[in-house]
Amino acid sequence: MGVWINDRQHGLQFKADSIRTTVPTTLEGLEKYLGSGMIKGIGPVYAKKLVTAFGQDVFDIIEREPARLREVTGIGPGREAKIIRGWTDQRAIREIIVWLYSHGVSSARAVRIFKTYGEEAIAIIMADPYRLARDITGIGFKTADAIAASLGYGKDDPRRVRAGVAHALTTAMDDGHCGLPVHDLIRSGAELLEVPAPLIELAVAAELAAGEVIAGITDEREVIFLAGLFRAEQGIAERLRRLREGPLPWAAIDAAKAIPWVEQKTGVTLSASQSQAMRLALTSKVCVITGGPGVGKTTLVNAVLKVLAARKLDIALAAPTGRAAKRLSESTGMDGMTLHRLLETDPKEGGFKRNQDNPLGCQLLVVDETSMVDVPLMNAMLKALPAASALLLVGDVDQLPSVGPGQVLKDVIASGAVPVVRLTEVFRQAATSRIIVSAHRINKGLMPDLSARDEGDFFYVPADDPGEVADKVVELVSRHIPRRFGFDPARDIQVLSPMQRGGAGARALNALLQGRLNPPTDQAIEKFGHRYGPGDKVMHIINDRERDLYNGDLGIVTRVDHSEGELTARFGQTETVFDFGELDALQLAYAMTIHKSQGSEYPVVVLPLTMQAYTMLGRELIYTAVTRARKLLVIVGPTKALAIAVKRRQPRRWSLLRDRLSS
Repeated sequence: MGVWINDRQHGLQFKADSIRTTVPTTLEGLEKYLGSGMIKGIGPVYAKKLVTAFGQDVFDIIEREPARLREVTGIGPGREAKIIRGWTDQRAIREIIVWLYSHGVSSARAVRIFKTYGEEAIAIIMADPYRLARDITGIGFKTADAIAASLGYGKDDPRRVRAGVAHALTTAMDDGHCGLPVHDLIRSGAELLEVPAPLIELAVAAELAAGEVIAGITDEREVIFLAGLFRAEQGIAERLRRLREGPLPWAAIDAAKAIPWVEQKTGVTLSASQSQAMRLALTSKVCVITGGPGVGKTTLVNAVLKVLAARKLDIALAAPTGRAAKRLSESTGMDGMTLHRLLETDPKEGGFKRNQDNPLGCQLLVVDETSMVDVPLMNAMLKALPAASALLLVGDVDQLPSVGPGQVLKDVIASGAVPVVRLTEVFRQAATSRIIVSAHRINKGLMPDLSARDEGDFFYVPADDPGEVADKVVELVSRHIPRRFGFDPARDIQVLSPMQRGGAGARALNALLQGRLNPPTDQAIEKFGHRYGPGDKVMHIINDRERDLYNGDLGIVTRVDHSEGELTARFGQTETVFDFGELDALQLAYAMTIHKSQGSEYPVVVLPLTMQAYTMLGRELIYTAVTRARKLLVIVGPTKALAIAVKRRQPRRWSLLRDRLSS
């Protein structure tokens, strides 16, 4: 038992008063179990009715005399059948869930394990618990390791150490690395697994011999890669070279005639640098267009597309996220889609339906926000792109690199292997925006102008400790910004924090902002430490190809049905239903991390900074946050934190892509 508290320094915390395990034997316990949403057709209302009608015999009635369920008011043939199906499903997995729970696995993860392995789950896990980390999304090495320890596996068990090598490389992927220098891998592996370094060396050698990992050389250092990532980078380099070397899929275009034609069509005069860039784009089969805010990337891309569309070229437009794809559609007037939708996600087999055997039909593929595209996704995209097609990559290389492994756009540009257009001239209208001016100053390592102004689109609010930062953010979002500028707190304002944890982290701010903007009612459901009710702003935090929902997609809760154990949320124009046990796939989204905001723009961004986020602070991070704001940006926090962020650069990511392209 305990309560959730919001500590001013450390954020959202659970304070336990006492801990005990119980089985549902009391009438109250029976009612809570039945009403928990685990059994479809029974919510809190019907749970109370069933326990009132049958008391301690309720389980026996459902099991042996289900026809008697109709004695309860409101239960007809349809609900009776649903309850029986739900009870049968629970009976099938109860033994497995209880066994997994005894080994420290949560009920939500236990259900995923059962769905993957079926009735053989216990036997499979006892034979090799480390399979869990390889086979099941959301279960990592630590969970598998805890189960293995409870089954008697020792720390130096060779299966554990070999699995730990993959774990160390997977952990490095969380920091964007495709591999690790061998000495770093041995050191980090020994620390993670708490075993001597020689055991890690033996495990690395065994993994190399088995082909599970592959060694490569960059900057005269041996780097170890997971085999899949090694081959993915190899595939990207080979396919980009093959694309680059082929003939253009359109007849030669006279830029001297095309540029004035497109200027007349659009009513926009291209600058000298844009005209030069357009000439390069129209004569290159693979081309990169990069640059910061206000430099005319969108204008240039639109001009190129208009000229090529006039040639009746088959053009496909895509971006890594739904929001970025929507922005691409709005800016070009052409249909844009997510890369996952373009490649046709295959939820049954995994991967994509579009590949080298079933390629895309376009003659030109334009990819926006390419800085967000990681190595696996770029490899899948290039597999599906015919060698005869052209490719135009657009993005801001100075933003944060992809959340996933690699730094594809940066490596492609640095390699010099394909033509690159880098726009740097900030246009006059954009130069009046303090947001854009501040972004370019930050990108050069200079502090933005923080002097107080009564007007403009950029403001700085000083605050010292995390508690004060959090309080000021809540007041800004709920009162000051809506009152002064007329923006809607939930729809228009997005809080972007460097990290999840801490007194001014996204987790704590979500609890505070929900309490102010949409306080939970009796309709709300509490799961996994969060409460969700109608009207709450939520974010999907995993890739769910079957539902066509991806990490970072934003939605609004529209309904909570306790009797069915379901929550409904609208993502874009689509409503999606989640069982209560699946709500670990959602988070509140009044505040989110800056990483999660990549590819999106918001009318208003509020950016809390604290010294608690010291390890996260960096120039690319703050630059990315600032460039998410369209109409208003407010930074809250100490100037020291901002100064550190502006000065510090993103650490290098270990990859072989640049070397492969250069060679």
